[in-house]
Amino acid sequence: MMGSMTGNALPLQLDVADDDPDTLLAVYAEHGWGDGLPLIAPTEERVQTMLAALGGTDPDEVVAVLAPRLGEATRRMIAVNAVLAGCEPQHMPVLVTAVRALAAPALNLRGVNATTHPVAPLLVVHGEVASSAGYNAGLGAFGPGNRANATTGRALRLILLHIAGAMPGPGDASTQGGPAKYSYCVAENTEESPWGGYAHDAGVVTPSAVTLHCGEAPHNVHDMESDNPAAVFDKIASAMTSWGQNNAPISQGEYFVALCPEHASLAADAGWSRRDVASYLFNRATVRVGDARGAFDLLAWAPWQQCLGDDDRISMTEHPDNIKVLVVGGAGKHSSVIPSWGMTKSVTMAVEN
Repeated sequence: MMGSMTGNALPLQLDVADDDPDTLLAVYAEHGWGDGLPLIAPTEERVQTMLAALGGTDPDEVVAVLAPRLGEATRRMIAVNAVLAGCEPQHMPVLVTAVRALAAPALNLRGVNATTHPVAPLLVVHGEVASSAGYNAGLGAFGPGNRANATTGRALRLILLHIAGAMPGPGDASTQGGPAKYSYCVAENTEESPWGGYAHDAGVVTPSAVTLHCGEAPHNVHDMESDNPAAVFDKIASAMTSWGQNNAPISQGEYFVALCPEHASLAADAGWSRRDVASYLFNRATVRVGDARGAFDLLAWAPWQQCLGDDDRISMTEHPDNIKVLVVGGAGKHSSVIPSWGMTKSVTMAVEN
């Protein structure tokens, strides 16, 4: 039976009496592996089935080197964790691309894992693969009930645990942790987006793509009654101005705004583009400069921000481009704000094996 991985991400064969879930869970716990939930035994046959979905690519090529351990994530090791999590073979290209994105310098994986903040990488699946591989972009997309979302997000976390070494304590310093550290994966609802796909606007023109955004859990914003977009986005802006989020003292912090289809349609019907939404939120999600200075000793502001007077207003981020807008979810007028950890940038990549 395939086990997990050593410090340099090489396969480790385990002699396990059987593949009963209780047996496997006990063995993995003994080695300090797993996320505490039942696991699927990564037998050679199951791992090979996963690898076959990648079309003959080299299973032992290093896809990415992941901090803090600097573990080498090969396709074989990604497949092992995909089996453990309960993925299906069609999820493998998404997972391989997500691992590649984890290693992008702008994402700052070492910082993401080392911080005491409860940050978790949110994996957003875009385009054709979201439909063909069964990802949920509609009702309850951030919640339970869909195998693709749940297992792909879980597999990415197992890769962070087993390969990156982001175990609570020695590799993950998060004070309280958070449920998003179990699984954090969703699909973009491109079919109900009035602006088309997010990845295209992010400069990735490809049938299928993924985005990784390292941030908090979603902050719900509801507006059931407004018949104009300004009223809706004023509420969303209010959710962006909390002092308690890690973005608050950071000039370059990103916000992902996941709009429900009804809020997105309301904006588009009024002639608002995706960029109009971001610009409006930039101008409305503001605080008094003096209050911001009084709230924090450390302000990682841009030079022009330092020149503002105490009675001026300052946006919660330096530029409208740091506010990312996409459509997620189904019926019901609830949207969400997902602030970043702060010292990280989202990464969007074309899905490749």
